[in-house]
Amino acid sequence: MCRNIKTLHNFAPPATEEEIHASALQFVRKVSGFTKPSQANEAIFDQAVTDVAEIVHALLDQLVTNAPARDREVEKRKAHARYARRAAALQDVA
Repeated sequence: MCRNIKTLHNFAPPATEEEIHASALQFVRKVSGFTKPSQANEAIFDQAVTDVAEIVHALLDQLVTNAPARDREVEKRKAHARYARRAAALQDVA
C-alpha cells in the first residue's frame, strides 16, 4: 500500500491537488488498516484524508530547497528501471 505514496516535493510542475489527495488517501488507508471503511467509519475516514491533504499542502508550500526541480518524466523512467531490475532479480530467483 505505501509504495503508492510518492515524493511530491521539488517537482516542476508542482504536485497537483489530485496527487496530494492520492497520497493522503494512501496514508490514511495504511494507518487505519482500511482500504474502504465501513459506513460507520466513512465520515471520519474521509475527514482524515482531507486533514492530511491540507497538512501535506501546507508542508509542500513551506519546504525550501536549493536543488533544481526534478522532472517528472525522468523520475518516472527511473522508477520503471528500478521495477524492471527488481522483476528481473525475482525471475532469476525463481
